[in-house]
Amino acid sequence: MRDRSVAELRVFLEGKRVEPDAIDEVVAELERTHVLDDARFAERFTEDRRALSGWGPERIEKELVRRGIPPELIEPALGRRTRTDELEAARGLLAERFANLDDDRARNRAWQLLVRRGYDAELAYDAVRAQEHAA
Repeated sequence: MRDRSVAELRVFLEGKRVEPDAIDEVVAELERTHVLDDARFAERFTEDRRALSGWGPERIEKELVRRGIPPELIEPALGRRTRTDELEAARGLLAERFANLDDDRARNRAWQLLVRRGYDAELAYDAVRAQEHAA
């Protein structure tokens, strides 16, 4: 079993044709007993995607919004890392994926990878430049 957000659980139960009043009761009880907690879900999801998938903050935010997490819970989950932390994570991803960044084509591919993974364009550029000079 995996963690679900409140919105995901509601959609799941609606798909099983559970009555709306019963859904409300179940969700309220699960929230009251802390089995269902969107703040905890957002933090765990954020850390998992950063560590396991190499996602950047923009991609994580989009996915949390898609999963129905309220914006006031997304910001604290994403805000635990500084720009320096994000830059180091991006450089780590580049080190894993690229042996060298010594031509424009390789640098462009590296930059595109970081942007697809959810890093902002400026940070991706800085990470490519830093990784290029480190080699």
